[in-house]
Amino acid sequence: MTNHANDLLIRFEGAVHGWLVQHSITVLRISLGVVFLGFGVLKLFPGVSPAEGLVEATIEVMTGGLVPARLGLVVTALLECAIGISLIAGRWVRLTVYLLAVELLGILSPLVLLPGRMFGGPFHAPTLEGQYVLKDLILVSAAMVIATAFRGAHIVTPEDWSAEPDVPESPEVPGTHVGTTPAS
Repeated sequence: MTNHANDLLIRFEGAVHGWLVQHSITVLRISLGVVFLGFGVLKLFPGVSPAEGLVEATIEVMTGGLVPARLGLVVTALLECAIGISLIAGRWVRLTVYLLAVELLGILSPLVLLPGRMFGGPFHAPTLEGQYVLKDLILVSAAMVIATAFRGAHIVTPEDWSAEPDVPESPEVPGTHVGTTPAS
């Protein structure tokens, strides 16, 4: 590659990286919101969501059968829709982070409550439902990033590391540091 082409590539990569640093958490928040809203809406229509039976079975085990399956499904759907709308709008994020924690515990609970249903494949391989639940670990990770960003964490470039010397530890959250978002 010629020096000119290499310089162009480096400038292009730098521009993309700068855009990602500036916007990736917002894109993650909105895309997580779209996923929650979309899956929540599907659960509002009987027979449409592929997770309907799993949600109903999980709610039955969690509540000992005290909550009717359809009611539990509708409450789950409405919770997912509310989380999705909040994440997309970027409003009520503090409340949404807590709702996400509750929702994600519910989403992952079949791994513990219904292991035969999750790992009933040959050699205890995950079933299709098990794979559906296991992929939700990605949602947990995304929610963790959004929760930390809400509390002030941000992506910084290596150049920014030296811009804030001797950043004091946060008194509110041990192990974290107080800092400002670098100027663009």
